[in-house]
Amino acid sequence: MSQLSEVTDPSFLDGLQGWTLEELRARRADATATETGLSYMRRIVQGRLDIVLAEQEHRRTGDRADVSRLVEELPSILSGNVHAPGLGRLTTVLAPGELDPDLEERLEGILPAAKLGGLTGITDGELAEAAGGLAELERSVSATRRAVLDVLDRLQEEIVRRYRTGEATVDSLIP
Repeated sequence: MSQLSEVTDPSFLDGLQGWTLEELRARRADATATETGLSYMRRIVQGRLDIVLAEQEHRRTGDRADVSRLVEELPSILSGNVHAPGLGRLTTVLAPGELDPDLEERLEGILPAAKLGGLTGITDGELAEAAGGLAELERSVSATRRAVLDVLDRLQEEIVRRYRTGEATVDSLIP
C-alpha cells in the first residue's frame, strides 16, 4: 500500500484516542510527507496546464508562438496562478519525498514532460484534450490533498486536546 493510499484510507485514524503521543506524531509526519508530495504534484500539474492554456490562447488570438517564444514567456505563464484560493498553509517540508507513482503515471499519460517542448506542433484537439485532462487531474489531486489536510487537522486536534487536558505535558518533550 502506498503512503498516499494509507493516509487517505478511512482506517488511518482508527483508534486515534488510544495511540501514544509518539504514534500520533509519527502518523502526523506520514500525513505531512504525503501532503507535501500532493502539493508538489499539484504545482507540477498546474504548471503544465498553464503552459497548455497559454498555447491555446496564442492559437485563439492567431498569434501562434514558436517554442523559443513559449520558453521566453514561461516566467510570466507560470507566475499567473501563484495564489491559490483558500487559506494557505505554511509548509514545514519544502521538498517532497517520493511522489505517488500512480499520480505521476496519470500525469505522464495526459501530457508527458517530453511533449512540453513540442506543444506548438500538436493539433488543437490534442491540446484541448491535454487541457481537459490536466484540469481534471488538478481537481483530483486538490481534492485528495484536502482529504489529507483533514487528516492532519484531526491528528493535530488530538495532540492539542491532550496538552489541554493534561494527558500530555511539555515536560515530556524534554529528554
